[in-house]
Amino acid sequence: MLVRAYRLTDKLGVAALKSSIALVDATLDGLSIIWGVIASILLLILRVVWFLLRPFALLFGGIVMFLVNRVRLMVSGGAASGPMARRATAGALDAGLAEDPLRVQNRVLSGMTVILLLFLIGTLLWASSPTLSRTPQAAFRGVGGNGVPNLAPFADTPVAVTPTGTSPVIFATQVPTVTPLPSVLEVRGSLAYVVRENGQTDLWAVAVGTETQLRLTNDPADERDPVWSPDGRRLAYASRQDGNWEIYITDFSDSANPITTRMTVDLSFQGGPAWSPDGAWLAHESYQGNNLDIYALSVDGSLPTQQLTRDPAPDFSPAWSPGGREIAFVSWRDGNQDIYLFSLDDDDDTPRIRNITNTPTRHEDHPTWSPDGELLAYSALDEGIEKVFVLPVNDPNATAQVLERGRQPDWAPDGSSLVSVVDALDGSQLIASPFAGAGVVPSIIPVPRGASDPSWTAAPLPQALVNAGGVGPAVSVPLFIEQVDERNTDPPYRLNPIEVNVENAVLSDRVNDSFNALREAVNAQAGWDVLGRLDDAFWSIERPPQPGEDIRSWLKTGRAFGLTRNSILGFPPPMEIVREDIGINTYWRVFVRVVEDAQSGQLGEPLRHMPWDIASRTAGDVEAYDQGGRLRAVMPQGYYIDLTQIIADYGWQRMPAGRDWRANANSINYWLFRKPDGLDWYNAMRELYTEGQMGGFVPTATLTPVLPPTEPATVDPGELPQIQPTNPPTQAPTVPPAPPTDPPTILPTIPEGLLPPDAEALLTPLPLEPQNPLES
Repeated sequence: MLVRAYRLTDKLGVAALKSSIALVDATLDGLSIIWGVIASILLLILRVVWFLLRPFALLFGGIVMFLVNRVRLMVSGGAASGPMARRATAGALDAGLAEDPLRVQNRVLSGMTVILLLFLIGTLLWASSPTLSRTPQAAFRGVGGNGVPNLAPFADTPVAVTPTGTSPVIFATQVPTVTPLPSVLEVRGSLAYVVRENGQTDLWAVAVGTETQLRLTNDPADERDPVWSPDGRRLAYASRQDGNWEIYITDFSDSANPITTRMTVDLSFQGGPAWSPDGAWLAHESYQGNNLDIYALSVDGSLPTQQLTRDPAPDFSPAWSPGGREIAFVSWRDGNQDIYLFSLDDDDDTPRIRNITNTPTRHEDHPTWSPDGELLAYSALDEGIEKVFVLPVNDPNATAQVLERGRQPDWAPDGSSLVSVVDALDGSQLIASPFAGAGVVPSIIPVPRGASDPSWTAAPLPQALVNAGGVGPAVSVPLFIEQVDERNTDPPYRLNPIEVNVENAVLSDRVNDSFNALREAVNAQAGWDVLGRLDDAFWSIERPPQPGEDIRSWLKTGRAFGLTRNSILGFPPPMEIVREDIGINTYWRVFVRVVEDAQSGQLGEPLRHMPWDIASRTAGDVEAYDQGGRLRAVMPQGYYIDLTQIIADYGWQRMPAGRDWRANANSINYWLFRKPDGLDWYNAMRELYTEGQMGGFVPTATLTPVLPPTEPATVDPGELPQIQPTNPPTQAPTVPPAPPTDPPTILPTIPEGLLPPDAEALLTPLPLEPQNPLES
């Protein structure tokens, strides 16, 4: 009886186990062999465990039965007495001893089987839990939490082939997952921004949360300053597509056929539009009477244009408040570039215009209102870094708080974050910085370096524009093509002449074509030949440095040139320089005044940033002497071009000022530009000189004494002809030294072999032209 019960229980346990295994196998789709192996192992373990536990289970059952009978006997003994009772009790006890052990054993075996079965099922469920698997299971179907369909496995995923007669082992394929959108971008909408490419600017847009950039304009002329209307259907911007700077509006209401309308008709400069909250007006910059002021024009043309500011200092970069009764703008009216508020309410108790930043050590720009009208965000160069600041407008005692690194901010439509441009060495990023609460600072889209003016709207991009992939590409040709004659010699390159009035009018064959193309572009945009006369081009390797000059000057590589330094003098001077402290270095941005015939607005635009007056260092001002100059007191009038930007378009870089530039005029370096093309100074020199000609400039593995700053590099006389260095010109009292008016003959100062055989005829000095474009 006991054996039959055991066999029956064992069969039931095995059947239950196999049923569980079959159920699990059916659930796991194709993993039968894995689960079969696991089940076999577990079954083997179960049998071993049962074999070991069976004697103990029987012993435990017997003990339990014995204790139960003893308790019953004691209870029966307490309830009756006498021979009859004892015989009845003894008979009951004998019957219990004869019948109960099998029942107890059956119960114990059944209980143990159930416990082991539950343990087995729990083990299988735990082992098959998805959280323990490193590889995701099969693909999900349906729609995710963000409304984005989940991805299915790739149809062409290769499957391993197994030998015939065995079941294939199929491993789970990792499924690409949709990256959740950061919280600061959940408002979505669209961004318009400016990209500079091939020497000119165009408008682009991107749907927030995507990476598809769409071109909005492809005109050969410049477009910039984009700003979305309150409803997101119209885009206002400034453009030169008709020859001079004007305001335009493109209406995307009919996405298949957007309409562009010119809003201003004036030869003078117009730019920087800003919408009123009802979309009926545009505040903008206008250069009238040699002064930059803020004006308001009626979008439908039903009302005349209104002049809002009239200060002699330039007013620019307007931003209309969401309440509609204030306009923020930037001005120099207090001698510093601050942000002001202009009130449209005629209230005698409140000043019409008030300065809300008033920071003499910072020059704020690009103000933008939060959607609730309580905050102003703006950017400024602070401690050498462009930063975004946020300032409460209605609290006169509040101080601006730094939000994040970046420039030209704009608020998200819901006010939860701000977008700004962050520059890096290899490009720029449009970054969304959370404002209300903490959060991740995600990159919306990488953009070319120098991108600017982001504008964020809640409206999506027009579907027709998205379907078309934006407007067609701009039709353009490369700015220049460098024709290089690489020789199979050491050194591999030579110098080529440039038709410029300068001593040693040659540059490396690697850069001379870009310089010639640059010269033509500057001539076209300024109206006069700015680069037709230089102070410096190629320097001989033997030329000794002057105090403040680096002995390893890039002018010795044939990859640098120096503007005419005295061009910052005159009434008005042909050039103005603006100081920019970036990182730990001081740089200079050079602006060139356009020819007098184009001073009505045909070329260039007005200055917004105050130039640096280097000549003031010798005017008796002690502070100016210590600081190497000071800001000009009055913004120069007229139209200028950004020469530094044009030079950068052609691959040239400005040089930073030396650390002692405040005391040493030779290290100011506003005139110096180079084109390294990724080379360091030594390798740039090796393109023109052999290692033997490099002399003491050749790097060695051993430590060598540092040369004094005025000691030239030594050159083997047998390697190069003896060259007598040109005596430096006398230093002018207010600016760095300039070369003599009549450049000497250049052939004796150029090493043999660096010029092509037919170059001597091209090196005759050209007649000098007036340096000041205002001269007749």
